[in-house]
Order: sequence, then C-alpha cells, then structure tokens
Amino acid sequence: MDFDPVAYINNPAWHSSIYGLERIEELLRRLGDPHKQLKFVHVAGTNGKGSVCAYLDSVLRAAGYKTGLFTSPYIETFEERIRVDGQNIPMDALREITLEVRDIAEAMAQEDPSNHPTEFELMCAVAMVHFARSGCDIVVLEVGLGGRWDATNVIDAPECCVIVRIGLDHTDLLGTTTAEIAAEKAGIIKAGTNVVSWPQDEDALASIRAVCMAQEVPLAVADLDALRQSPVTIDVQVQTEELPRRAFSYKGKQYKTQLLASYQPSNATLALEAIEVLRGRGWVISEEAVQQGIASAMWPGRFEVVQRNPLVIIDGGHNPQGAAVLAETLADVLPTTKPVFIVGILADKDYCGMLEAVADLGESFVCVTPPNPRALSAKELCHALCALRPEVSVHVAEDFDSAVDQAFELAGADGVVCAFGSLYSIHDLKQALARWGKAHN
Repeated sequence: MDFDPVAYINNPAWHSSIYGLERIEELLRRLGDPHKQLKFVHVAGTNGKGSVCAYLDSVLRAAGYKTGLFTSPYIETFEERIRVDGQNIPMDALREITLEVRDIAEAMAQEDPSNHPTEFELMCAVAMVHFARSGCDIVVLEVGLGGRWDATNVIDAPECCVIVRIGLDHTDLLGTTTAEIAAEKAGIIKAGTNVVSWPQDEDALASIRAVCMAQEVPLAVADLDALRQSPVTIDVQVQTEELPRRAFSYKGKQYKTQLLASYQPSNATLALEAIEVLRGRGWVISEEAVQQGIASAMWPGRFEVVQRNPLVIIDGGHNPQGAAVLAETLADVLPTTKPVFIVGILADKDYCGMLEAVADLGESFVCVTPPNPRALSAKELCHALCALRPEVSVHVAEDFDSAVDQAFELAGADGVVCAFGSLYSIHDLKQALARWGKAHN
C-alpha cells in the first residue's frame, strides 16, 4: 500500500497545541537542521498574514529570487501549504520527505511517548527540508498560532519580522487583550532582525516596541496616512471575464493589485515596508519587480470573485475584524447591491461579533455547517442570526450543495452571493459551485 503523507500528518493522534520548541528543534536536528541553510521573512499576527505573505513571495520572485512559501490553512489541496517559486510541493517529494520525517518522529516517540511531534511540527519539518533541498534563496514563513511557541519560531533571526494587524483571536491560548496577544506574536522577534508592524492600537504597539527595545532591533510601522487608494466598483450587470484592479499609492509610488478587498492596499504597505528592510540588508529588488509583484500577487479565498451570473464572492473572514473589513469592502465594491450570504462558522469563534458586522448588509442568509469538528451547527447559527435580526430571511442548508442551490435561487441571476465565515469551508464550497455549474450548463 502506498504511504499517504497527508493522512499521516493529519492523523488525529498528532493534533495538539503543546507549547515548547523542544520537539521541533530535535526533529530538525535529526534531519540535519535544514532551516539553518535558509533565510526567512517571518510573518505573524491575526488578520492579513496570508495576503502579506502572497505579496512578499510575488515581489521576491519578480526580483529573480527562488522563494519558499509556507502558509496555513490550505484552500484546495494540502500541498498548497508548501510552495517553491509559486508551485505546490510535488506529491512525490511530499511522500519522500514525510517518510523521512515519520521515521525520526517515531524514533523520538519510542524514546519518550510524550515526545511525538504535533501535526503542525511535522508539516513545518517537511517544509524546511523541501525548501533546503530546493535551494530557496529566501522563505516567506507564516506563523501558525501565536508566535513565541509556534513551531516556525525554531528559526534563527530572520531577515525581517512582519507583524500584521492584531485582533482578539485564540484568546484562550494567547491572552484576553491585544497587549497580551501582541506580546505572544512579538515572540518571533530576535536580536539581529528588523521588524515591520501594522499600526496597532496603543497597547499592542507598546508590547511590540518593548520587545524590539529588549532585543535592540529597529521597528518600522506602516504609515497608513501615506496610503491613498481609488474606489473600485463591480458592475453585476456587466458579464465580462476581466475584473477591475484596485489602484493605490503608498508614499507617492503608484501600484495596482488584483486583490480587490478594501483592506488589501493596507496589507500591501506592510509588504512594501518589508521590501525596504530587505533592500537595506542587501537584497536587490528593483522598483519594477515591486510593481510587477504587487500586481501579480494572488491569494485565494480573500474577497475572491469565483464566478458571475450570479456574482459569487468567497471570503475567508473568520473573526469579527475579518467580518468588519468584509462589510467595508462590500459597501465599497457593491454599494447598491445587498448580497445573499452563505455563512458557516466555527463554534470557538466570536460568531455573534461576526454576524453583527454583516447583519445589516444581507438580503438574506443561508446557514451551513463547516466540515470541521469545531463547527457551529447551521441550526445554532440560524438561531443566532434570527435573534440578531428577526426581520431578515434566514435559511438552513443540510450541506454545501443545498446552500448553493438556496443562495442562487434567492439571489437570482443578477444578484450577488457572498460566502464567508471559515477558511475551512472554501474547498467544499468551490466543489459545490463546480457541481452546480456542471448541472446548469
């Protein structure tokens, strides 16, 4: 029987969030410390990590560097999490490396049953080996959870640490205030690096500054006052393949991005600040490469227009901050149209806060249960929505096929359907959309 690397890594026995870097350090040591052969940009925070990583990876590739990209979670296939030069890790390489990692992990567990690496540590180890063997010049490395004790923090001082917008998420693990959460995120900061941060609230930024001072590293904060962006409107009546791009300027320089969400230029400023840091550290990145990289960056599941007739938008916003910027973008891009929402949320999220952010925008809502053990049931979600907005039309779908059918019927051919609430729903939703398309074309 062929070894299935994805099934092995995703084995529920390894699902845990055990604090400490000892296991990943030992695992990588026995693999030859591949991470010590690599340079990194390390990205932590709550909202915007993936988009910032996508911008950085795209710009660095446009500058001619061979890049590694490690992100989570995946949208379509597991291999998306580990990419080299924009290409997913080949299944053959994933299988070969995971077998090596498995043998070492099992040897560690035999020596100490409590010492088996976690799921995320296994993935991180596979990624480091793949990046080193591929000869990556630089790796854009997204933190999984927190920062200080995250497995990605096994690396030495990176070329740059980027801390995106911090919000109240995973409060049971990271802290109940933005200051406490920022302190955990800032745990990736090490002596010898440079730091770029979103202009956080006062308490969060104070936590980050304190760590920078203790480590004696410079801190650059994105200047959103220097950001200007043009409005973008999608005309749902015009059935064209070409979508508009969002134009913006930062510190007097002009850019365009195909990532349409209103927050994307703000995310891009963090990437632009990080590029300046890299230039200062000797990386050769032309202005042409920056322009090209920002324009060509792609990041699925973040205000992604996946079809027209009706217009369907998928957004992975999974906390109140993400829902709030989704609402802002909808008001900006579709100012005269109320969408039909397909909503699926995990029970451990602040789903009431998320619903409040979009409740007034929806024509109607279709509730569905995400494919995750932590999912909030569609019925519970329906009750929460009805309590919040008794006058709105709320429906419960048994599965994603039913959710798509109901939403399309409610929206009509000239309407808008917007699905949000969980990144874990996107794969199933896209499959349901594909099946609907085959059945109706």
